Amino acid sequence: MTHRNVRIGVQIAPQHAPYEQIRDTAAQLEEMGVDILFNWDHFFPLSGERDGLHFESWTMLAALAEQTRRVEIGALVNCNSYRNAHLQADMARTIDHISAHGTGTGRFIFGTGSGWFERDYDEYGYEFGTVGSRLDALARDLPVIEERWGKLNPAPTRDIPILIGGGGEKKTLRIVAQHADIWHSFSDAPTLERKLGILAEHGAAVGRDTGEIEVSVEIGRKRLEDADELHALGARLFTVAVTGPNHNLERVADWLAWRDAKNATG
Repeated sequence: MTHRNVRIGVQIAPQHAPYEQIRDTAAQLEEMGVDILFNWDHFFPLSGERDGLHFESWTMLAALAEQTRRVEIGALVNCNSYRNAHLQADMARTIDHISAHGTGTGRFIFGTGSGWFERDYDEYGYEFGTVGSRLDALARDLPVIEERWGKLNPAPTRDIPILIGGGGEKKTLRIVAQHADIWHSFSDAPTLERKLGILAEHGAAVGRDTGEIEVSVEIGRKRLEDADELHALGARLFTVAVTGPNHNLERVADWLAWRDAKNATG
C-alpha cells in the first residue's frame, strides 16, 4: 500500500448561512491547517429548513479557488446527472487553473458520484431514473471526462485527482477500481474492511492495484477510537462536516491535533 500521511477535509455545507459567512469560514479553516475544503452539489438543503438558504456548488468552488492559497478544494460530491460530461471536464479544468495562482499547480479535486437527491431532479428538470441507470451514466461519463481533459487547451495543470463517493459493491466499487484516485464512504471499521476486500477483487478484474487509491471516510459522530480503527485499515483522509447557521469548528481543531499526532508517529 502506498504510504500517505493522514489528511483532514472539511465539508462546508452550502446551506443555512449567507455566502459571506461561508467565505469567512473557508478562510478560517485554511488558516487552521485543514487539507481540503469540500462543499456538496445539491440545490436545496439536506437538513433543517427544506427551503432555507442554499448555494450552488461549482460556482462556489471557483470562488474558493481564487480565495484560497494552499488547501485543495472540491465537491463531496458532484452529481454526474446535472451537467454534460464534457462540460464537467471543462469546468474542472478551469477551476484547476484558477486554483493554481502562485504555484502553477492546481488544487482542484474532482469529487463525483451518481446522484441521489430526488428533489433536485424533480425541481430542476432532470430525469431521476434509477440507482442502476445513474450508476451506468457515471460509468459511461468518466471516460468521456478523462478524454476531454486530454483535448483541452490549455490542459489541466496536473492529473486532476478523481474522488468517487459511494459504497455499492457491484457497480460503484468497480467504477472506483477503474477510475478513482480517492474513494470516499461512510463506513465503520467492519464495513470498510469488507468493502476494501471487494474493491481489491474489482481491481484484480480490471488490472488495477487498488492500494494506489486513497481511502476517505466520513468522521461524522465517530470517536477518536473509531478513527484509529479506520486508520489501521488504511483510511488516510477523514472528513468533517460543518453547516449553518453557526459553523462550529471546535471538533475540527480536535481532529487536526489527531492528524498531527498520527503523522508524527509515521
